[in-house]
Amino acid sequence: MDNIKSSTSYMGSGAKYNHLNDIDYFGNNMLHLAAELSPYKQLSRVSGAALQMQRELQWFKEVEKFIPPKHRESRNNNGKTPQALFTEEHKDLVKEGEKWMKDTAQSCMLVATLIATFTFAAAFILPGGNNNDTGIPIFLHTTAFLVFIISDALSLFSSSTSVLIVSGILTSRYAEQDFLVSLHRRLIIGLATLFFSVATMMVAFGATLFLVLHHRAQWVAIQITLLGSVPVCLLYRSFPYWLTW
Repeated sequence: MDNIKSSTSYMGSGAKYNHLNDIDYFGNNMLHLAAELSPYKQLSRVSGAALQMQRELQWFKEVEKFIPPKHRESRNNNGKTPQALFTEEHKDLVKEGEKWMKDTAQSCMLVATLIATFTFAAAFILPGGNNNDTGIPIFLHTTAFLVFIISDALSLFSSSTSVLIVSGILTSRYAEQDFLVSLHRRLIIGLATLFFSVATMMVAFGATLFLVLHHRAQWVAIQITLLGSVPVCLLYRSFPYWLTW
């Protein structure tokens, strides 16, 4: 995309449109060429068929901005418009992208469902138990208990949100244009809420350990809580990769 911008930024309008009006021996204009499937070496720079399809759509749309309107519907020697050629060239990649997206969504849904189940149960099995006479939680007035309740609730809400959003991916129509923004936006939001639910779940876990062990083995609670932050950090390091959509 940057190559096209740089190649046209320094030319006058006449020179630019003379270049964009070029037609090859097969009747293809520049948009026809952009509609062809990229070589495997170039596609492999992006991991995942759905992300590859998104990159192909971004490239096609970027070239389309510089093409004179009359060439967007022009036909080559085979009678195909640039859009028709793009659809034909990328039909297999669309199928692979659909499978990749569904597999990813199902994995996310499984994890989010498990987190929602555990955090829902934890809200009724409070650390320290309840007072037998009043039924009030024993650690109700401690700061760690407040941290536990808030983080557990946030984890439940965010994991439930992730399940709902990811289910929208599984029921999508998977049209060609959906790979440009719609599907990836849902996937990013689903992964973000899933990441947040994992983080808040570990906070709830650390708060529970501190409530139970702080009287006798506070150092154990602190060390285990620090270890619990490791998977959150690892997930955070891999998460920015998905933001390339």
